[in-house]
Amino acid sequence: MPTIILTDPFNNDFRKLSAAERKQTRKTLRFMAVNPKHNSLKIHRIKGTGFWEAYVNKDIRVVFEQNSDTLILHAIGRHNILRKI
Repeated sequence: MPTIILTDPFNNDFRKLSAAERKQTRKTLRFMAVNPKHNSLKIHRIKGTGFWEAYVNKDIRVVFEQNSDTLILHAIGRHNILRKI
């Protein structure tokens, strides 16, 4: 089971989400902790970067780095959050 580290930018983005989106995010983070290869996460590398993204729902993405058994969560938000990377 990977260790998950939440960065300050991730926490700031998380607080901006609605209550329902935060609930969905918590479920996604549980899936990432227990089984990062879960199909619903649709995890894939972001082209041209060292970052990965996972789907919370159709609109919300989690941007993270993966280092052996550690996931460092950098950002969360609508699909356009990828422009920050």
